[in-house]
Amino acid sequence: MSILAFDFGTKSIGVAVGSAFTGTASPLPAIAAKEGIPNWQTLEKLIKEWQPEYCVVGLPLNMDGTEQPLTDLARKFANRLHGRFGVQIKLQDERLTTASVREELFARGGFRELTKGRVDSAAACTILEDHFSAQA
Repeated sequence: MSILAFDFGTKSIGVAVGSAFTGTASPLPAIAAKEGIPNWQTLEKLIKEWQPEYCVVGLPLNMDGTEQPLTDLARKFANRLHGRFGVQIKLQDERLTTASVREELFARGGFRELTKGRVDSAAACTILEDHFSAQA
């Protein structure tokens, strides 16, 4: 059974698919968003194609664990995913995810690896793998 993960952003939403059995994730193409609102038809296609057991949405928190304005938007996105598609949602702390992904991608291939969609979907992979680690 597959699990989808999302790295929510107001302009781009990173996407990854993974398996709890293997504890690994693979990036999928990021979804463009306008002020945090994605193309819901694209999300519907993803849900139908992968039929996830549940979805994990990264929860952006400040370093001290407090919430920020983007935290509320990520929660709204998670609630809408659940409401539209009836899929179970789990939230995962995503502190430092994007920073560590940027560092890793840059080390692999320099600036050309740092495209917005690639970074966002790699961050979704990290969010999902962190979720699997927390479940173990």
